[in-house]
Amino acid sequence: MGSKSSKRTDPHSPIIPIEKIERTILLIRGEKVILDSDLADLYGVETKRLNQQVSRNRDRFPADFSFCLTNKEVTILKLHFATSRLEWGGRRKLPYAFTEHGAIMAASVLNTPRAVEMSVFVVRAFVRLRAFLATHKELAEKLAELERKLASHDEQIVAIIDAIKRLMAPPGPADKRRIGFESEGKSQR
Repeated sequence: MGSKSSKRTDPHSPIIPIEKIERTILLIRGEKVILDSDLADLYGVETKRLNQQVSRNRDRFPADFSFCLTNKEVTILKLHFATSRLEWGGRRKLPYAFTEHGAIMAASVLNTPRAVEMSVFVVRAFVRLRAFLATHKELAEKLAELERKLASHDEQIVAIIDAIKRLMAPPGPADKRRIGFESEGKSQR
């Protein structure tokens, strides 16, 4: 038997499900991104090779395609995941984050069959995530509208109940006046 080859460098490893790709998409600086180590893993290359190609083709990666994380962002990610990821343990440089367009551009500069094939799945994962977020936004808006309607209905129901209670309540003590005529000399009881 031959030696085990890692999934990262094996161009023949099976296609990764979109759900797994979606889990690698993070929200950093208000952008949905994939870290360089995750993207390299998906494309079947080493992180070092991916970053070399990006450096050699810097003009293809403007700030809205990829950016380097700060030390603070890396620390926050480590705290968020409650662990130091293996890829970060031995890193000498800060990781890069790739937006959807950056991930596609990375596949084109790598130009490996696996990268080209996986770029389609990466795009689909970003599209599904966008649709998922849009659906949840619509749902949240509808829920807020329903709450507003219920609140106004609650006020109306409370007003109706108060009116019914007032109608049902026995009359309070009132000045009882006798019906009829009284002579001037007689006092009221």
